[in-house]
Parts: sequence; C-alpha cells; structure tokens
Amino acid sequence: MNAAFADLSSILSEGASVEKLGTDMKFTEGPVWIGKENRLVFSDIPRSLQLQWTQKEGIKEWRKVEASNGNLLDLKGHLLSCQHGGRNLVRTGPDGTVKVLTDNYEGKKFNSPNDLAIRSNGTIWFTDPSYGLRGRKAEAGGKWVYRLKSDGSVSVACKTFDMPNGIAFSPDQKRVYIADSGKIGKIHAYDVVEEGLLGEPVFILDVRCDGMCIDTEGRIYTTSGGGIHIFNSAGKKLGLIPTPEHPANVCFGGKDYDTLFITARKSLYSIKTKAKGQIVTSD
Repeated sequence: MNAAFADLSSILSEGASVEKLGTDMKFTEGPVWIGKENRLVFSDIPRSLQLQWTQKEGIKEWRKVEASNGNLLDLKGHLLSCQHGGRNLVRTGPDGTVKVLTDNYEGKKFNSPNDLAIRSNGTIWFTDPSYGLRGRKAEAGGKWVYRLKSDGSVSVACKTFDMPNGIAFSPDQKRVYIADSGKIGKIHAYDVVEEGLLGEPVFILDVRCDGMCIDTEGRIYTTSGGGIHIFNSAGKKLGLIPTPEHPANVCFGGKDYDTLFITARKSLYSIKTKAKGQIVTSD
C-alpha cells in the first residue's frame, strides 16, 4: 500500500488507487450522488454548467445553471444547489422545475452561496463567502453561515469566518464542521445549537479545506493541498489520499455509497473505499 495510505487500512483496501473519470473542464465542484438514477451530478462553475457522470456514458453535460457550486439532495431526494451567479439556493423538482428557496437575508441579497449540508429535520445550513461576487456589490452584512428552515425562514448560525466554505454534520448531527478557506484557513468543529449563533469551537482542524464529506463512522474527508486529508471524529489526522490535481470537493456515491468521488480543478476522480458515506434521512 502507498505510504500516504499507511494509516488508512480501515478505509482503503490493498492496491486501491485513484482513477481519473474525465477531464478538460474549467473548475469542478459540488459532487452529489443521485442513487435512484445511478449518476453523479457536479458543477463546472466557470462554464455555468452542471455535468453528470454514469458508469455507462462517462461525463456528459446535463444543463445550464447560474454558476452553481455546492450540490446536495434534500430529504425527498430532490437536488439542492448553491449558485454563485444567482446568489441563491435552489431546488430542482422531479419534473425539472427549478425553485429558488432563498436569495436574501432580511431583504439583502446573499454574496454567493457556496456549499450546504442538511439535517434530518429538513433544515439546510449553507455558507456564503464572497468568491462569486466578481465585482458585484455586496449587500449582506458579512460572509456568514445561514440556516434555512422548511418554513422558508432564514437565520444566521455563525458570523466569525473570513471565507466560510465546506460544511458537514457528524452522523449523529450533534456536531457541525465548517471550513474557512480564507485568512483563517482551518476547519472549526462546533456543537450544534438549534437557535442563535454557534459558540466556541470544540476543536480546530489545521487544514485549509474547500469542500468535505463524512462517512458513517464520523471520519472527515477534507479537500486541501495534496489530496484528501482524512481525520477521525476527535480531530486526529489518519492519513492522506493523494490526488493528481488540487481537489475542491468530495462525496460518497456508487451503489453501496463506498466510492469516493473527487472534483479536482479540471478533472473528476474516484477511489473505491471500505468506508461508506452517511445518508441523511428525515426524523
């Protein structure tokens, strides 16, 4: 086994390797596995496209969007997307209809919603850095982390980040991990609070991360320089899965949710794992 995998024997089998599934894109982000359709959807932000990958057909263009970044499924299996261009969070229904779930807080447009995570009660948490403004005037009070409830109400969860980016919940949903890819350059782990602002972090991961995902054992798969840096639920680093290009985001997918899909600059990669991704279901 590769030396970089040395501490990952419980996650990777002997001989596991990263496979390139396609390339020649502009900047890939936001992978999400749609299990009922056996396909991966992900974003190519500069081209304002959402692409799809299937085992049979490889990578194909799926549809035009407004510079979508992070993608996720809601509790009914509908696609949720953070859009830089639209400065909003949208949901795609089963008939393909796109609905804007939210695009402002207290009447002020978001900067450029980036990534998102969902809880079993249907509440969506999302990050809002300024990366996608591209010269447009900021209206929001800051680069914050928000909660969107199923009744459509929006509240602020955290105001202390420079550039909040990747976000994920632990399997028991008692902890939330939020990455700062700006000046702070770390991941903060917080105990979840139902209302109000998050308190002090429980611990801090010293890794400049973009997107991330969590497996059923609570291990954290972070995207940073060199590849996928993996930590346990206590914050101890377990090892690194090297990638040929700087990764931006990662998710579990495949029939048994035991394939790690990695969006990295111009390419899409995958690696088979012993670990399995967590699937959030309703209360």
